[in-house]
Amino acid sequence: MGTKIRGLEQAGSEGQVVQVFVGRHERQLDPKGRLALPATFRHRLEPRCYLLLGQDKCIAVVTAEESENIATEITAAVKRGEKSEQERRALASSMVDVTFDAQGRITLDESLRAYAGLTPNSKVVVAGAFDRVEIWETQRYERMLAMGTEKIAGDEL
Repeated sequence: MGTKIRGLEQAGSEGQVVQVFVGRHERQLDPKGRLALPATFRHRLEPRCYLLLGQDKCIAVVTAEESENIATEITAAVKRGEKSEQERRALASSMVDVTFDAQGRITLDESLRAYAGLTPNSKVVVAGAFDRVEIWETQRYERMLAMGTEKIAGDEL
């Protein structure tokens, strides 16, 4: 029995509905470090979501439910010796609970912006990554996308 996709939601193996985020959108941070997420992502993240350190120096945006899954998974990985206590601390201390303002914007924490190389008024890429949304510095995203595309094609850069 396989999973069944319904629109942009996918039924998980236990029957729960898992949010699926896809697509790429170009946006710009405002002078205060706020970002308007695309409506197609926003309605599945509202009323609150979490920001955290993402792979390859992006900012990951996850649902409240997914943030609980991440906490459970990393705690188990530390107990199995697959992740370090330092990784768990860094991830936990970087997570920020955010809500949307009346214009559909979230404020990106200054330390997360520094990690991802984002500055106020900078252009960013907001991309779906199936179980999360990622916020990227534009040039870094293009490099990561090119590497991923080459791997899918069977070539290495």
